[in-house]
Amino acid sequence: MGPLAGIRIIELAGIGPGPLAAMVLGDLGADIIRVDRINASYVLDVAPKYAVHTRNRRSIAIDLRRPEAAEVVLRLVAGADGFIDPFRPGVVERLGVGPEPCLKRNPKLVYGRITGWGQEGPLADKAGHDINYIALAGVLSAIGRKGEAPLPPLNLVADYGGGGMLLAVGMLAGLIESMKSGLGQVVDAAMIDGAALLLGMITGLRGAALWSDERGTNLLDSGAHFYEVYETEDGRHVAVGAIEPQFYANLIDKLGLAGDALPAQMDRAGWPVMKARFAAIFKTRTRDEWCAIMNEADTCVAPVLSIDEAPNHPHARARAAFIELDGGIQPAPAPRFSRTPSGKPAIAVKPGAHSNELLTEAKFAAEEIAALRAAGVVG
Repeated sequence: MGPLAGIRIIELAGIGPGPLAAMVLGDLGADIIRVDRINASYVLDVAPKYAVHTRNRRSIAIDLRRPEAAEVVLRLVAGADGFIDPFRPGVVERLGVGPEPCLKRNPKLVYGRITGWGQEGPLADKAGHDINYIALAGVLSAIGRKGEAPLPPLNLVADYGGGGMLLAVGMLAGLIESMKSGLGQVVDAAMIDGAALLLGMITGLRGAALWSDERGTNLLDSGAHFYEVYETEDGRHVAVGAIEPQFYANLIDKLGLAGDALPAQMDRAGWPVMKARFAAIFKTRTRDEWCAIMNEADTCVAPVLSIDEAPNHPHARARAAFIELDGGIQPAPAPRFSRTPSGKPAIAVKPGAHSNELLTEAKFAAEEIAALRAAGVVG
């Protein structure tokens, strides 16, 4: 099921953005074959029902350090449409499964590579994590409150938004082009590039002198009183995003400020004063009481839900935005398709769960499979 039904992707097991890209493609119907390490524990260091980014996989466990391993992977590649390399530059080349041998074996293959710094440049061989990539891309400097240090936004910007999602888009574009040309190519997705791309609007505003380098003083970074998070009487919070004048007017009305002499909404000099007034008012009721009041009109106010609360919100339940797999709660596949909907995701499996099945599909004879297992190449 799903619009990518019939597409096969070989994924070398990694962490972070590679698994996210493979999960997205798998959710959309692609047959994802994950090449795991033998006796790997990193895949299921949580119970399968919580291993969201490793769902929708079949797994073969291979010791890629063994010289015979490259031929096993290349036999799998021969019947695939795409390939995901999650390692630093040069690793797959040393393992014998880099772009050159893979494209030689399968000229139509779309070979996706996801790294932090990209395949070339002075930092290409350096280690890094999300926080490092967004720091160098200019993203981290823009996130945080006035007078405070930059605040890391989890690892959502570089690892997932600018990394895994960008790789999935690149793979899809490559697959479409390959269907037209009959030729594959290498997709170089770098998290630093993706993070910079996500910051594009803010970069443009900064160039136009409409965005300040001082954190917490701008429209979208908690500088504005109408784009802020406020604590409520019960110690919880509401998120306010009333940017448009009509929504701001409704917000002012529901806060009981209509008719008061207030500074203009976009008068930046008045933002600190208005923020203090908003904060005091929001502290007079509970989160849910405020949400009930704000829902009477379009005010762009929402409760700040915990991770546990989010699946039970009426809107999430109405859209079936979360699903249950073996008793665990996971986000549902997205986006949605009217004619080729995605099926219910398959729960994560242990490394090597499908080794025999996949070797047989790749036309390995029974005696070859036995020899590979005896030699410790396949587990």
